[in-house]
Amino acid sequence: LKENLKLEKNELLDATFMSVEKLMRFYEEQIALCKKEDILFSLHLKATMMKVSDPIIFGYALKVYFKELFEEFKEEFEKLGINANNGLSELLGKVENSSQKETILKKYQEILDKSADISMVNSDKGITNLHIPSDVIVDASMPAMLKNGAKLWDKDGKERDANALIPDKTYATIYEAVIEDLHKNGTLNPAKLGSVSNVGLMAKKAQEYGSHDKTFVAPEDGTMRVVVNKEVLLEHKLNKGDIYRANQAKFDAILNWIDLGIQRQELSGDEAFFWLDENRASDKIMINLVQERLKEKGKNIAILAPYEACLKNLELIRAGKNVIAITGNVLRDYLTDLFPILELGTSAKMLSVVPMLNGGAMFETGAGGSAPKQVEQLVEENHLRWDSLGEFLALQASLEFYAQKCKSNKAKVLADCLDEAIGEWLENNKTPSRKVGEDDNRTSHFYLALYWAKYLSRQAQDVELQSFFKDIDMELSSKEDEIRAEFNNAQGVRVELGGYYKFDDAKAEKVMRPSVLFNEIIAKIGQK
Repeated sequence: LKENLKLEKNELLDATFMSVEKLMRFYEEQIALCKKEDILFSLHLKATMMKVSDPIIFGYALKVYFKELFEEFKEEFEKLGINANNGLSELLGKVENSSQKETILKKYQEILDKSADISMVNSDKGITNLHIPSDVIVDASMPAMLKNGAKLWDKDGKERDANALIPDKTYATIYEAVIEDLHKNGTLNPAKLGSVSNVGLMAKKAQEYGSHDKTFVAPEDGTMRVVVNKEVLLEHKLNKGDIYRANQAKFDAILNWIDLGIQRQELSGDEAFFWLDENRASDKIMINLVQERLKEKGKNIAILAPYEACLKNLELIRAGKNVIAITGNVLRDYLTDLFPILELGTSAKMLSVVPMLNGGAMFETGAGGSAPKQVEQLVEENHLRWDSLGEFLALQASLEFYAQKCKSNKAKVLADCLDEAIGEWLENNKTPSRKVGEDDNRTSHFYLALYWAKYLSRQAQDVELQSFFKDIDMELSSKEDEIRAEFNNAQGVRVELGGYYKFDDAKAEKVMRPSVLFNEIIAKIGQK
């Protein structure tokens, strides 16, 4: 199935498979449970990143739920080219062209009526949890569901208790830990909580997110082997249809990740944990490498399985302490959504820093999953509710990083003043409103500029920057009400961006920069 698998010295290679027989039994049992207890059936996967394996796992859920449909119309579905991995959306779309359309849709409705109710992505438009594999993304959907009392929406738009299916023995346990903590200790109070920062193993296509070219569906019953020079390194007995996956992690990337975790712990003084499960083959090897490296460095950082680590993290942040989670790349994604969403309802307010192997760093924010709905509102009402706090934090952290790396005093002053500006922005609650006609993303950017210019004009560490921003501060302050009015008065109409994935620059600029006064001030800064 794959030739020339390149391995470096000391590289970590592991493999595993998911039994489709057990997966289908799991789905059957859970659908029956949902029907019995009158709760919503809801599947949570990561098809956006696990883009080979998870659509297949998704497809089996569809085939189990609509088993009678797939059996009765097997030949017709094959003729129409229906692939369950693409979800109900494709199935219903292709059935429109079938001569058996009425019979198929009648059977489809019968199954919906007698089986467990499915949770909805959009009740108004009839889009279910099983419509498109990438509609429900586990790292965003699960924290939101838990924050909402484990309730999702049914076909009538009503909130109901739901059963979240995550066919993953290891990572699903972090959500079990959250449920246990919430039952025991109640909701999380953002005003009193510490924070969880994350050091994730990301480099060189490490682990699950780099496994796409080594993920296969078993074509028949047999044995899957990884062989080097006739030596069998790994082997698994598979049945037809089982999903097989091999992962790699480069040795230098692993050591760099361990060292970054140690470094972060030293710099912050916060308690840190490696999230590794000894019941997973790759994690067991990783645990040995971590223990050896900690011994070399004379450090003592605890290693816990995800369930225990999550409980411990929650215990510490409830006590107002900060914690460092040192994880693989999947858990890094899950955690950087989990804690911000549980606290604040969004991960847009979250900053993620990804140090690079050669000394650079990437600064980013979360909540990309909410963007489509927000773009929809922008187009319909010219109101953009996207919260850019995470981006502001990323800009501040990158300036700070540059200042330290390049010994730049100007960058340090810019970073320090931006930090102050963000603080005032938060105190004055300049986050975008959800309602048209009120402050949105564009206004929030104006206020960040206003506060940043204020602190730059009043600092004494760099006279040149102080002088440069003095007039800008005065002009922005004196025209605050007029500029704000220009932004808000532009709202309430449909706009044209000239594209969806790629905008027309001129049209997008007209929409995003509707304040003539603010544009004039920005132009003056450019001329200076």
